Amino acid sequence: SGKRSSKAERAHSAMMNADMDAVEAENQVELEEKTRLINQVLELQHTLEDLSARVDAVKEENLKLKSENQVLGQYIENLMSASSVFQTTDTKSKRK
Repeated sequence: SGKRSSKAERAHSAMMNADMDAVEAENQVELEEKTRLINQVLELQHTLEDLSARVDAVKEENLKLKSENQVLGQYIENLMSASSVFQTTDTKSKRK
């Protein structure tokens, strides 16, 4: 009877160990998955920060170019108004 309870205890202990190993393996898989997801989220956050910085830089460049275009437009307008080639003339005076 002592051997039987010992065998039963060993079998029970082996089953418990197998169950614990299975739970531990499952926990390890979950931990690896969580770690992978966290790393993915962090990578996406960095990508978003980079894109946001790029958008800000492009906006700033766009404003600068708009301002330069306004200055150039005004300059061209001034040149055209100062030049006789671009001034509207009376058609009668040309015929003289």
